[in-house]
Amino acid sequence: MKKPDPIEAALDALASLRAETDPVVVASGLRKALKDRSNLVVAKAAQIAGDLRITQLIPDLVSAFDRLMKNPAKLDKRCAATFAIAMTLHALDYTEPEVYLAGVRHVQMEASFGPPVDEAAKLRAQCALGLVRTREPHALVTVAELLADREPHARLGAVRALAANGGEGAIMLLRYKTLVGDQDAEVFAECLSGLLTADFSKSLPFVARFMDSDDPDTVESAVLAIASQRRTEAFELLRAKWDHSVHLEIRKTLLTAMATMRIEEATEFLLDLLRSAATSTGVEIIRVLAAHHREARVRERIRAILDGGASPELRKAFSESWP
Repeated sequence: MKKPDPIEAALDALASLRAETDPVVVASGLRKALKDRSNLVVAKAAQIAGDLRITQLIPDLVSAFDRLMKNPAKLDKRCAATFAIAMTLHALDYTEPEVYLAGVRHVQMEASFGPPVDEAAKLRAQCALGLVRTREPHALVTVAELLADREPHARLGAVRALAANGGEGAIMLLRYKTLVGDQDAEVFAECLSGLLTADFSKSLPFVARFMDSDDPDTVESAVLAIASQRRTEAFELLRAKWDHSVHLEIRKTLLTAMATMRIEEATEFLLDLLRSAATSTGVEIIRVLAAHHREARVRERIRAILDGGASPELRKAFSESWP
């Protein structure tokens, strides 16, 4: 008979706590699991504590983090538990800086099929988000160093942390990072989105400049960042860009961006454009408007336009995109 796996048994016991109605039993079970030798059990306990928002376990979470960080390479492979704890502490609005400071500076190289991999990048990213919400006086300086981290995931976390901070210093750092660029397209795109999130009015003209770049990827990042704000001012910039664009791929990106904005002005513009657009553009409009497939009004507007004498290509696009 196969010997029971203690880790699997502990994980099953934790799963059963979600259905437990007695908060004392739940807290006691999670508190015990946070002391477990298995980092996977600790990670699961931390996740449940966060999901259930059990703030009374904050001291236990901090204690578990400190214990694992004494020898993380041995006690916490792939930073599974420390990452889960940092995420939960952030979700529970924990604002003491010590845990985040330890995590944001942690590097953990582990063996892989190729060169060693830094498994702590996600931990640094998460701790950056937590750190900027504390009273740590040098939080921005510490997070700024992550902007030059060798791991894209850590740099991404730094950008998101600065955007969440939203202060003048954070915005200046994000502008500088945007201007010098990043090897990773996702990090650069997050810089643009972060600036708009931190201060929409002041950042919109700055971000809009990147729509005039000679690099199509940069243009796409700027267009999608602006569209993500779903505001009338943002739509007007995209519409102006449409009027002055001839590049096919950029025009496709603009159509997609305006469709995903889900604001009345953008939808009306696309529907009006469908009436007079070339067939290839009309097909693209019908496809991108499928993002509104649950909206009967948009469906009927498209159908009415097509009933006015549309080409077979447009009708086919409608039947395929709007089943």
